[in-house]
Amino acid sequence: MNIMIFLLVLLVLAALWAVMTSLLLRAAIALALTSIILTVLMFEMGAPLAAVFELSVCAGLISVVFISVISLTHRLPLKEYLDRRKNRIGRFWFLPVLLVIAGLAMFYFKQSFDMRLPAKILIADVRVVLWQLRRLDLFGQIIILLAGVFGVLILFGGSKKNGN
Repeated sequence: MNIMIFLLVLLVLAALWAVMTSLLLRAAIALALTSIILTVLMFEMGAPLAAVFELSVCAGLISVVFISVISLTHRLPLKEYLDRRKNRIGRFWFLPVLLVIAGLAMFYFKQSFDMRLPAKILIADVRVVLWQLRRLDLFGQIIILLAGVFGVLILFGGSKKNGN
């Protein structure tokens, strides 16, 4: 149980690093690290299929795509970079507060249910496991996917200047 708490703390720290860093390459590396830690947690919780998807898609493919796109972008002028860096904490101050509130709510409303699959189910059809037994894993994957989409929109959406 202590290793799970340690991994959860590492997961939160890596996610905060991904959100709060001002360099895109570091953010992509932090996102990959977050996905790797999440993969280990999924394996520990008995969700090997979700863990394999997380490792191959999020930590692997998405990280490669992000780093490729970052290498094709140009640097901001120093003044604009410093302005954005100064305003970043002001824009995202509520994220750690929201994280703590969500953690406390999950701790307060925790339910005692076993997340591990019975051994006889492991040989079942993948569709049965994913759609009937592991809906919570799919919900988590959807949230991670939406977080990635919103992150890309925030990073590359930019502001419209001169009415364009």
